[in-house]
Amino acid sequence: MTHEYVITGMTCDNCVATVTKILSGVPGVTAVRIQRETPQASIDMSQHIPLTTFQKALSTHPKYQISEVTDGKPKSLHEEPEEEKRSFFDTYKPILLVFAFILGVTFLNEYTAGEFILMRWMQYFMAGFFLVFSFFKLLDIPSFAASYSSYDVIAKKWFGWGFVYPFVELTLGILFLLNMYPLATNIVTFVVMGISSIGVLQSIMAKRKIKCACLGAVFNLPMSTITLLEDFLMIGMSAVMIIHYL
Repeated sequence: MTHEYVITGMTCDNCVATVTKILSGVPGVTAVRIQRETPQASIDMSQHIPLTTFQKALSTHPKYQISEVTDGKPKSLHEEPEEEKRSFFDTYKPILLVFAFILGVTFLNEYTAGEFILMRWMQYFMAGFFLVFSFFKLLDIPSFAASYSSYDVIAKKWFGWGFVYPFVELTLGILFLLNMYPLATNIVTFVVMGISSIGVLQSIMAKRKIKCACLGAVFNLPMSTITLLEDFLMIGMSAVMIIHYL
């Protein structure tokens, strides 16, 4: 017998391979066919296998959720959280706190310096931004790479970019902190963040409900204009500083 299922959380071919391997290992399963684009799975089994058995098998990888298809619609014992029911602050609390932390530290730095210098403040803000955001990505690079490949224009074509990107951010953060090669650092920032914003903009315009990878795999943040604004903020600051150093 064959049953159809909907599987969410898959963002790349590696995800498909992982889920296929897990479900194929369930006793009684004879074949597993998964299409990431749907995402839909057809599972052949020698006897009826409850949905809960598949859910238990995937519990070691909680980002993958499986549900039955009934009359063309998914039916699940675990209802997906609806972001619409959450307040703006509850949804974006992690990223708002990160920005508040960086703002607070950089403003305190200017206060202790005795004089507010815009260029210096932007330099340290960008240092804090890249150091903190790279930290969260480095906690689980494979998961970040999988999420990033679902929307970034480079990561879609070269999956390895998701493994390189956290180290690019880390390097930029260190260079900004040490004020090394400021013109080159800002040019690289402008280019990298500009390219990154293209994928974000495309996803928002297409109204795709996907996970934002800005804070890695630690927080489940939806892709939104917040993501685009953070990219544009870095692009704008780097543009101002490029003009300043020219």
